[in-house]
Amino acid sequence: MSNRSIMAAVLLASLASAAQAQSPKDQYNAETRRLATRYAEDKKLCADEQDSGQRMQCLRDAKTEYDKSMALAKAQYKASPAKPGECRDCGKVTQVVLGEKAGEGSALGVIAGGVAGALLGNQVGSGHGRQLATVAGAAGGAYAGKKIEEKAKSTKQWTVHVQYDDGRQASFHFDHDPQMLTGDRVQNANGSIIRR
Repeated sequence: MSNRSIMAAVLLASLASAAQAQSPKDQYNAETRRLATRYAEDKKLCADEQDSGQRMQCLRDAKTEYDKSMALAKAQYKASPAKPGECRDCGKVTQVVLGEKAGEGSALGVIAGGVAGALLGNQVGSGHGRQLATVAGAAGGAYAGKKIEEKAKSTKQWTVHVQYDDGRQASFHFDHDPQMLTGDRVQNANGSIIRR
């Protein structure tokens, strides 16, 4: 074996081991750079062609090869399986917020509040003033009754904010304590998240 063959074999082995150590995205980026360099070199070779018809055919062939190679690289990148132990839908809890979810008011709260407000408004003034106070009391009472009912029916809500390993972010709402803390590792499961 000549020195050149040995050097080429060592270079290929080092490139293969470096490719295994790279992430799929890094491998894809390296491959696209390599293909772009090759395409530029092919175009230079085509430019040396004297006959314009052959030069144009050479450029078309170079472009076709470049497009095929890029499509193949893209398909391999999209289909690259996750490394063992790697989880595509895993992340970490960045924040857990306890809040209150407003309840929904019904007609009962509006009616009860309106009646109570009208009765109180009817106690004020006389004549047309009493009628205006009754109407104003009914309107104010209806609004207050709706708000009181919403407050009485409100529930606690836990919002868990997640930062995925690939950089995505999402929030999940729970009507019970999910028993998760900031920093916990989680993964997607049936439209929600579970501890990992």
